[in-house]
Amino acid sequence: MFAIIETGGKQYRVAPNEKIIVEKLTGEAGAKVALDKVLLVKGEKGEVSFGSPLVKGAQVEAEIIKTFKDDKVIIFKKRRRQNSRRKRGHRQQQTLLKILSIKA
Repeated sequence: MFAIIETGGKQYRVAPNEKIIVEKLTGEAGAKVALDKVLLVKGEKGEVSFGSPLVKGAQVEAEIIKTFKDDKVIIFKKRRRQNSRRKRGHRQQQTLLKILSIKA
């Protein structure tokens, strides 16, 4: 059994007892989160439910394991012969989720 969900503007293929990294979600570590934007669900017997755009009544339940910052991305701009340089860094906030169940 698996499902395709949407969160943070991205789509993820998830299955029970799987861990995924998504954009930051609000909540403390150990809190349960219900993900309602389910695009597709495949059952254990092989039946597939497509959404248009979402599957009605489908829900994925997950648990927040931790919230952390991703590795730093360096942004460096330089204009040649102008003595002009700019160096910046960015660390994206992310959340580690454990998928508990898929309800179709």
